[in-house]
Amino acid sequence: MNRRKFLHTGLWSSIPLMSLSLPPSQTMSGVLPQLSADSLSLEEITLSQLESRLDSGELNSVQLVAAYLLRISEIDDKIVGLHAIIELNPEAVHIATSLDEERKNGKKRGPLHGIPVLIKDNIDTADFMHTTAGSLALSDNIARKDAYIIQKLREAGAIILGKTNLSEWANFRSTRSSSGWSSRGGQTLNPYLLDRSPGGSSSGSGAAVAANLCAIAIGTETNGSIACPAAVNGIVGIKPTVGLWSRSGIIPISHTQDTAGPMARTVKDAALLLSLLAGFDDEDEATQKMLEREAINYTDFCSDTRLDGVKIGVEKKYLQVHEGVDALMQEALDTMRMLGAQIIEVEVLKMMDDLWAEETIVLETEFKEGINKYLNQCSSAIKSLQDVISYNQRHEREVMPYFKQEILESAAKRGDLLASEYEIALNKLVNSARIALDSVIDHHGLSAIIGPSNNPAWCIDLINGDFFGSYASYALPAVAGYPHITVPMGFVGPLPMGLTMLGKAWSEGELIRVAYTYEQATHHRRPPSYMHKM
Repeated sequence: MNRRKFLHTGLWSSIPLMSLSLPPSQTMSGVLPQLSADSLSLEEITLSQLESRLDSGELNSVQLVAAYLLRISEIDDKIVGLHAIIELNPEAVHIATSLDEERKNGKKRGPLHGIPVLIKDNIDTADFMHTTAGSLALSDNIARKDAYIIQKLREAGAIILGKTNLSEWANFRSTRSSSGWSSRGGQTLNPYLLDRSPGGSSSGSGAAVAANLCAIAIGTETNGSIACPAAVNGIVGIKPTVGLWSRSGIIPISHTQDTAGPMARTVKDAALLLSLLAGFDDEDEATQKMLEREAINYTDFCSDTRLDGVKIGVEKKYLQVHEGVDALMQEALDTMRMLGAQIIEVEVLKMMDDLWAEETIVLETEFKEGINKYLNQCSSAIKSLQDVISYNQRHEREVMPYFKQEILESAAKRGDLLASEYEIALNKLVNSARIALDSVIDHHGLSAIIGPSNNPAWCIDLINGDFFGSYASYALPAVAGYPHITVPMGFVGPLPMGLTMLGKAWSEGELIRVAYTYEQATHHRRPPSYMHKM
């Protein structure tokens, strides 16, 4: 359904408008359609603040959904045109009404009860929304079953408000793609400077959280697709250890590296979502280790005000590259020293420079196997990778007006998972990354290794594609399947910069502790100004 048509007909016709009133502290003229997008104070609101207002009765979930939909209409669709949202949930108001009734009857499912969430459009939802990875080829795909993490979201009482735009096929279509562009959703913009990239591939989720179109969103990452958009949109992103969150029901690239993860404006909000969606899923072998692990409330790590005795590694490679980023890094190091941490220079992340060829083999081989399996079972008429390629060729004007599909074509030529080329590349890639990170972290007794997430956001260039720059602190933990967290580090001009903190497998708690303490000492996050140019 067209977003504007839904907002002006479906939303307002589905809400009993005269029964909706603002809290006594607010004033309004007329009925809810005249409500300004900020009337319910959504700007920079946290999950705990939303929960408190819902618990007190100052606000109900129908009002909250309506306010977010109005804000999306004004900021994402009309005034700014961010293109962060690819589709809205036509059942959102109905679901909110049901959850309000539960609350009235004394049932509260948890801290997300009645709170809207946006999710990336490569995650299955068994409802009226499509799951397309931004591809016109899958525009008829309605999932038959919720992804595991969506099941857990619904059980927690969250409202799936809509799906976010992304780099088509999660940036796995062309070697010179533009992050945030999809043939179905168009080009997502960066809310800080509208001609700049929103990062990829979870660009819509990053831009939506930054623009306060939601309090929390879900992205996915294979290599940098949570960290990069979190950094350039000035928000927090957590890429968990592979296996902490299930991947079943997510359009795949790599079963070795893929994971979904939370994106939020604060570390504590991201930690809460991380906790709620973790768990064992018998449809994802990588989650087997969750059977051996006790459930963790990661918000328990959001309490420290000091880092006394904590050892932090900093990658030497990233200390003298860009003068603006260098200055922010020095400030970050000074802050951590002031908080009591010991800073140790290390050299480990640069080894990723020698592993790109192996990663290409692994990702293309696993993508071919995974996407064929996914498509064969989905409701779309497209049933294989070759079907996707053929569809794109037949609809080249709409699907490939700026760049082509050479990655898809290269993946189609790969062998299967038993091919010796794949097995050799996989062993070298994963073992090298894990051994390198484990040895450096263990040798120095590090709680985290830090570095700039990436360069400041580059100009959107649909012809030449992305310029990611010199930094990629997230790359080595991505291929190792290890966690990292990105937090705001400050600004270069009007552009946000992110600081990535990475660690060993299952070290999310310690990374969150470091990230939260740094965040509380600096408070670098600030809302976007939607500048058109510098």
